[in-house]
Amino acid sequence: MADPATTHAYSSAVIGPKGATGVLVLADGSVAWGRGFGATGAAVGEVCFNTAMTGYQEVMTDPSYAAQIVTFTFPHIGNVGTNPEDMEGSVQGAVGCIVREDVTEPSNFRSVGGFPAWLAAQGKIGLAGIDTRALTRRIRMVGAPNAVIAHDPAGQFDIDALVKRAREWSGLEGMDLARVVTRDAQESWEGGVWRLGSGYGRSPRDTRPHVVAIDYGAKDNIFRNLVKAGAQVTVVPAETSLDTILGLNPAGVFLSNGPGDPAATGAYAVPVIAGLLERDVPLFGICLGHQMLALAAGAKTTKMHQGHRGANHPVKRLADDVVEITSMNHGFAVDAATLPDTVEQTHVSLFDGSNCGISIKGKRAFGVQYHPEASPGPQDSFYLFERFVGMLG
Repeated sequence: MADPATTHAYSSAVIGPKGATGVLVLADGSVAWGRGFGATGAAVGEVCFNTAMTGYQEVMTDPSYAAQIVTFTFPHIGNVGTNPEDMEGSVQGAVGCIVREDVTEPSNFRSVGGFPAWLAAQGKIGLAGIDTRALTRRIRMVGAPNAVIAHDPAGQFDIDALVKRAREWSGLEGMDLARVVTRDAQESWEGGVWRLGSGYGRSPRDTRPHVVAIDYGAKDNIFRNLVKAGAQVTVVPAETSLDTILGLNPAGVFLSNGPGDPAATGAYAVPVIAGLLERDVPLFGICLGHQMLALAAGAKTTKMHQGHRGANHPVKRLADDVVEITSMNHGFAVDAATLPDTVEQTHVSLFDGSNCGISIKGKRAFGVQYHPEASPGPQDSFYLFERFVGMLG
């Protein structure tokens, strides 16, 4: 009897091994059989891996994961269940996930439902019984592959068609996904940070400095942390014009995280950011926003071999050699070798030395590659929000 979790070379079989109700098909024809859960059907995306031990609901609803299939390296995913408070966004994030062990019943006082049912309601596909260690090693050796993840309770799959779909997908390079995941209209952000026993607070609408946050695929917790740091926040869509932003009379502008290729999104975002720099508007960018701030300053970005995704990434702050434990999710990076003299590198990854922070000389503008709102340290990086709000006067 074939092991449903076996990874093997491409074959034209349409019915998998006994017990297999899900499959991962890579663009090179490799096939991994497993046990499907969540939504049924098939979805195409780039396979990545995330090393965090928890936070899977936040990962799956982070718009930065759009068009990606997340391999969780921690084997026991789903054991804290799901709840409405841990949603990071209401738009499409990751299209599916891959786990080692079958999802068990939740055991957490905050849970209101199990992971499989929640995943199905979100239209996302899960695949269990996969050798995630082997898949992660493969990604590390040869890079993140394009693939199709599929789930059929009857266990019937057209492998030829799935391979063809994976091969024909264009991939993330050159893809602008910010306009797909951004909100449709401007809104005043009302929520504060979450507290045990009381849930999310409210944002005071008072004399606090006004921050306009450009949503390229933002996590909601970023806006909550801006509120916690002392700002009032207006969120605008990704393609909002420079004139519209300036018309809101911001004390500063925040550039959010998001999915896709920064060079593609930069076609319309970079001219806006450059205009803000020319007017010396205070700027703070995270992840994709950081990358596009670098592009606006004259640097370039590059597609990474495997990317950085997890909640345990050490980053060195060059000013004082302090190490921050950070949360990351990015498959593109700022090419430090292309930073012009007008840009100072402020942070680097201790995993591979890649750029993780910049500051624009003579301007009130800086960015970091990681996610300071995700609390991996848990509070190592909150000072960045305070630093930004402190610039606003």
